[in-house]
Amino acid sequence: MLERDGAVVHLVLASAETGNAFNLGFVTTLRRSVEQVVAWTAEPDRNGIGAVLIRAEGRNFSVGGDLKAFIAQGDDVGTYVTSVASMVHAAVLGLAGLSVPVIAQVSGAVAGGGVGLMLTADLVVAARSAKLRLAYTALGLTPDCGASWFLPRLVGERRALDLLFTNRVLRSTEAERWGLFSRVVDDNDLPSVSEELARSLATGHVSALSRAKTLMRPKHLAGLRDHLEGEARFIADAAARPEVKASMRQFLASGPSGRK
Repeated sequence: MLERDGAVVHLVLASAETGNAFNLGFVTTLRRSVEQVVAWTAEPDRNGIGAVLIRAEGRNFSVGGDLKAFIAQGDDVGTYVTSVASMVHAAVLGLAGLSVPVIAQVSGAVAGGGVGLMLTADLVVAARSAKLRLAYTALGLTPDCGASWFLPRLVGERRALDLLFTNRVLRSTEAERWGLFSRVVDDNDLPSVSEELARSLATGHVSALSRAKTLMRPKHLAGLRDHLEGEARFIADAAARPEVKASMRQFLASGPSGRK
């Protein structure tokens, strides 16, 4: 869902009832919204847009893949996961390629594919209570949404593998030290701080910011596109394996939520 606030476009993850979990309906809407922002900012004057703020409704930024939706597909789960990954990866590519600054406003849990989506942002403002967990390999799955592309480039290979192999929870202060969160603020201050940051960037020297972003992130989108295709193949293959489907069912039966 898109909202316009002057020179700032808000990309809102608006499925609070599922924890903004990635199912086909959610990621289809996300892709269409990102395509609209890409079209707007591709115009010479960017339609007056100077920044994009990604934020979420509800307690959590995103809990990642919707395991309930995955399991409901039965033997077609591999095909379904391929469709979900293709949709959300198109959105990841679109966000990563935007010429204007992108800020993510993160509260609650950010897990699985939500981590990759968050990492498309140039800056991440997080609530003190926010926490990050990959959680893929705990279920027999592999990363998607560019998580395995962005993480080693941001934190180094060893830290990225630590998060991927152990599935440990990274609290906000440690995520800030590692460079995954740009800044951490009190929970009550999160909306005002992130929105003020977005406004200050959107009303500054937008052309200079755009060119600086190009210099800082040079010509990597072709490599990211290929990498995302590999991620999609791997996670679809994994999701179709009997032992992985059993792990997802066990997770759903033992926990209050049904996502990775």
